[in-house]
Amino acid sequence: MKKLLIVFASLLSILPLTAIAQNSQRDQPKSQDRITREVRHELLMLPYFGVFDNIAYRVDGSTVTLLGQVVRPSLKSDAENAVKHIEGVEHVVNNIEVLPLSPSDDQIRRAVYRAIYSQPGLDTYSLRAVPTIHIIVKNGNVTLTGAVANEGDKNRAGIAANGVSGAFSVKNELQVSP
Repeated sequence: MKKLLIVFASLLSILPLTAIAQNSQRDQPKSQDRITREVRHELLMLPYFGVFDNIAYRVDGSTVTLLGQVVRPSLKSDAENAVKHIEGVEHVVNNIEVLPLSPSDDQIRRAVYRAIYSQPGLDTYSLRAVPTIHIIVKNGNVTLTGAVANEGDKNRAGIAANGVSGAFSVKNELQVSP
């Protein structure tokens, strides 16, 4: 009888731990969703994140992987520092590329910006704190990233960027939002 009470008592001490483990597995997607929302918020709040930068991220459990291209080297480290302080983030992989310094690329960036955001209809995308059409220029090659409302806006932005002299190529990776 004494052995039976010891076994029963040990079973009772194990059961709450099992319930906690099951609840944490159920809460993991909620936790990952919360981390995803907080990472997005922190990245958008970076003071020098702008139209010529592209920062993307991936959340895998407690690991956040940062991707994209930035003009300023400090923005790469600022993004990592902002994300690693989020509760639940244990590891940050920073794969953000710092674009090479180039006066020619800077000139192309400004020209593409003027060409896109001076278009009637596309100018509304520039009214946000961080415009939704991002212009990435590396060694004279232009990549458009971000989101637009429809296929027509995507095509108009690509055509406007293609009309800029000095750009070697234009890759239109704009996504159409539903």
